[in-house]
Amino acid sequence: MSALSGVIVADFSRVLAGPLAAMTLGDLGANVIKVEPPGGDETRSWLPPVDSAGRSTYFQTANRNKRSITLDLKDETDRRLAFELAMRADVLIENFRPGTMARFGLDWESVHAAHPSLVYCSITGFGEGAGAQMPGYDPLIQALSGMMSITGPPDGEASKVGVALVDVIAGLNATTGILAALHDRKTLREGQRVEINLLSTALAALANQSSAFLNTGSSPGRLGNVHPSIEPFSTYATATGPIMICAGNDRQFRQLAVTIGAPGLAEDDRFTSNLDRVENREVLRSELEQRLGLDSVEYWAEALNDAGVPAGPVNDIGSGFELAESLGLAPVTEIEGARTTASPIRLSANPSEARLPPPALDAHGEEIREWLRAPREEAEQPGS
Repeated sequence: MSALSGVIVADFSRVLAGPLAAMTLGDLGANVIKVEPPGGDETRSWLPPVDSAGRSTYFQTANRNKRSITLDLKDETDRRLAFELAMRADVLIENFRPGTMARFGLDWESVHAAHPSLVYCSITGFGEGAGAQMPGYDPLIQALSGMMSITGPPDGEASKVGVALVDVIAGLNATTGILAALHDRKTLREGQRVEINLLSTALAALANQSSAFLNTGSSPGRLGNVHPSIEPFSTYATATGPIMICAGNDRQFRQLAVTIGAPGLAEDDRFTSNLDRVENREVLRSELEQRLGLDSVEYWAEALNDAGVPAGPVNDIGSGFELAESLGLAPVTEIEGARTTASPIRLSANPSEARLPPPALDAHGEEIREWLRAPREEAEQPGS
């Protein structure tokens, strides 16, 4: 039996953060019902790229282990079915602009009054106060939060991260909050509202960079691949391309110096401690790259790792998957022709599993409607 067997999730969300939270719960065994408007989740039409069947690869990102039903919330009959789904669910996830669910009678207050044990998760861009009407797009959040200001080369333009990272982290935060609320429900016998907003998610995700500002009053700037507090902890040029080296302590730095044939670097007063190395990082970079430039990235990656110094090439995504495969991490799940990244959550007793491929639009609509129209005490969950 899966960890969340029997838990019903009503997924009213779309695009990425909410769907990712719902999929994670589905991977852990929950029965997830994805409610889509007649035109479907926007990401169904975000093309290219497409898979071999012409389906949006973006949609497949966060919609495994779900059943799809189309409901037009502007239609009274469909709205009643949506409300009935909320009444039968353990968890409801939505990421509409604040006020939208209230127009359909599906807001927290209305649903909680009728179904007190429901865990209700709302994901917004900027909360439900003064920022309620601000559009919550990931690149905008990266810009406004300061994340872009620390991303990119120091002498270049600020850059967003190459994936919708804030949405991804918001989805994981939502999952954590939902699981905490489900656990607490066992004691309270009542559900609660979980609220996640993208701006707060981004500020928290800035981690040590946020802490640096809060405790010094100065906003960090862009350092490219350089770490603000550790050296050497960056990419360095070799004869055939860049290598990432993460020498996080004095012992690893000594091993690095020996391995590249410059043991004297570890005894040099300019590089004795990490603080010394940070203060003299440009001089140290020159010394390191002089020697790293004598051989290939592949050679140095192997030599440094053999010496206990974390190092490796800057892979493309395909090479990243190849590495995971070679390490036995089984990074890919394939079901009915749909290939998705496997869940990274591994439970020893209740492993996550891919039971359903990302669904076609309204693929389970008839089954779900029949279930919603049947008396609650008599109806079995869809798919059971």
